[in-house]
Amino acid sequence: MWLEGYTHYNNDDLVSANVIKIILADDHELVRTGIKRILDDEREFSVVAEAKDGEDAVKLCRHNAPDIVLMDVNMPGMGGLEATKKIVRMSENTRVICLSMHKEHPIPSQVMQIGAFGFLTKDAEPEEMIRAIYKVHAGQKYLPADIAQNIAIRRVIPESDNPFDVLSTRELNIAMRLTKGQKVPEIANELSISAKTVNTYRYRMFEKLGVDTDVELTHLALRHKLIEPKML
Repeated sequence: MWLEGYTHYNNDDLVSANVIKIILADDHELVRTGIKRILDDEREFSVVAEAKDGEDAVKLCRHNAPDIVLMDVNMPGMGGLEATKKIVRMSENTRVICLSMHKEHPIPSQVMQIGAFGFLTKDAEPEEMIRAIYKVHAGQKYLPADIAQNIAIRRVIPESDNPFDVLSTRELNIAMRLTKGQKVPEIANELSISAKTVNTYRYRMFEKLGVDTDVELTHLALRHKLIEPKML
């Protein structure tokens, strides 16, 4: 069954059970195009659909049953974190590899905690992305060596100067949305929760971080490299 408004590919010629079915989820078409060109060079890979946001990714997973989803963490709408949680709950046979421009803690740890099988930065070499897909498809978790080392060190030495470490996955998700200028009603609608619940998370997060306004939150996120100035 095809869904209107989404990018699908004709896979009738794929008869081998060894083909790895992949969905790309990124709000930038140029990024999706670049990744697809890399994956198309692998005979064992088949990009079966593309999604422009998290909601699309979830719907496409229901109708395509992919083996792998390459999921951008920072997308409009539902976003990569929420979409990853939904896909993980929906199908144990679909494994998510999250992509982000930022490798700073706590983002890599958060995506792995919510059920992603892998994490890559968007500046990863094509060979590393291909290697990650094969490993995750084989049931192995994948993290770049430097990120895995940082996470391991933090487990042994938990002290951190990054205040965002104390946030839950939902709080971090809402924090990232607020730094992009999203309003409470919009966030509530996209996360399917009430505006009152969003504000509860917001004020709890402010207390943990020691800030009083969305502007202060954004400046703090900038200082700790969770967002870039061009994103504002």
